[in-house]
Amino acid sequence: MKKLLILLIAITAFSFCFATTVIEAKPILRADQIFIPTNKTGGKISLMELSRIKIKDFEKLRGEKMNFFDRITFKAAQKKVSDNINNDGTINNKKLNKFLSKSGETGFHLGGFALGFLLGLIGILIAYLIKDDYKRNRVKWSWIGFGIYLVIFIIIAASGGFAIY
Repeated sequence: MKKLLILLIAITAFSFCFATTVIEAKPILRADQIFIPTNKTGGKISLMELSRIKIKDFEKLRGEKMNFFDRITFKAAQKKVSDNINNDGTINNKKLNKFLSKSGETGFHLGGFALGFLLGLIGILIAYLIKDDYKRNRVKWSWIGFGIYLVIFIIIAASGGFAIY
């Protein structure tokens, strides 16, 4: 009876220890924390300010006067920026959010490389079908893996490694 009780306590303890998961929340990007350059001398302005600034003030910040077409382009861009900012200051454009918060999407991708190297064209197709934040990197490395597989195959075939007697 004691052994059974100790076993149940141990199983309970281990299940509580390994049942916890850590969910990383993506950082919320705020428009007043993202700065873009305005001139060659290093002046910067936040997206929030850019969405609300007047043309005259922007010309002073930039240090040069804008012509008619520049002002029209600026107003159109300003409207687009302000449409992509919520009332609380967060950015609501998915593409802009993804661009501004790149989180390790570059570099070597072992899964993509293995798909291309081990499975060939089927692996590349699988890499295209998986949809997540790392798709582009995975597809790139699956093509690289497939290319390395082809180079190795050609070298072995040229050296007579596949000769049939």
